[in-house]
Amino acid sequence: MSQHNQSILAGLIGAGIQASRTPAMHEHEGDAQGIRYLYRLIDLDQLKLDISALPDLLSAAEHMGYTGLNITFPCKQAIIPLLDELSPEASGIGAVNTVVLKDGKRVGHNTDCLGFGEGFRRGLPDVQRRQVVQMGAGGAGSAVAHALLAEGVERLTLFEVDAVRGQALVDSLNANFGAGRAALGTDLPNAMAEADGLVNTTPIGMAKLPGTPVPAELLRPELWVAEIIYFPLETELLRDARAIGCCTLDGGTMAVFQAVKAFELISGRSADAERMMAHFASMNG
Repeated sequence: MSQHNQSILAGLIGAGIQASRTPAMHEHEGDAQGIRYLYRLIDLDQLKLDISALPDLLSAAEHMGYTGLNITFPCKQAIIPLLDELSPEASGIGAVNTVVLKDGKRVGHNTDCLGFGEGFRRGLPDVQRRQVVQMGAGGAGSAVAHALLAEGVERLTLFEVDAVRGQALVDSLNANFGAGRAALGTDLPNAMAEADGLVNTTPIGMAKLPGTPVPAELLRPELWVAEIIYFPLETELLRDARAIGCCTLDGGTMAVFQAVKAFELISGRSADAERMMAHFASMNG
């Protein structure tokens, strides 16, 4: 009985997160299930804090009885040393986007990988997967790269401005999936000419960081293009790709399915994925 009278206090820690759809998705699903579910934004930019405030924010959340937290840019990797345990996915990916606070323990999970994988299977089920170019190797990029190789991409070429971070991800992917499955790219035009697909995991294209990570002239109609940004749902990259007839996948499904899994981890109850997708679509009008 107590399961049905529970109340949940959750939050999202990140920078520049005022446009996030996550609070509404969690609260709406909580309402539909008759749970008191309150979800707060803990925005580093608004609080005039930086990543060094993470230990204090995590302690404060524990002291105030938070049930769990979502973690987003730029904290997905910095949070790891502050946790007691990691799920196998979070450990393999080296990034955390969900922290469950229970019985005095902080347990880190990664639902981005599952979220992207589900979106990819639904949105681009029959695409070629021999060679794929991925832009970015940060916390979300790491999860997406794991998902792509798990979904059968034969060779992933990563482009990342921070070469040390990029190489660390490549080494981790090759250790997990087999030698030669991932490589750091140096020549984008050449890699794009050989690629079946392109995935952007950088923030370039977000409302607050307009532009495109890949010049339009490097796209061609037979390429598929996937994006993880969902604000806006149609980034400049997707607009360029659709204009020449590429198959595309926007960031909506990943946003929904990472939230479905995070809701389940934080609340301990199943979520209705179709209902959460419909609510997400209604918010994007």
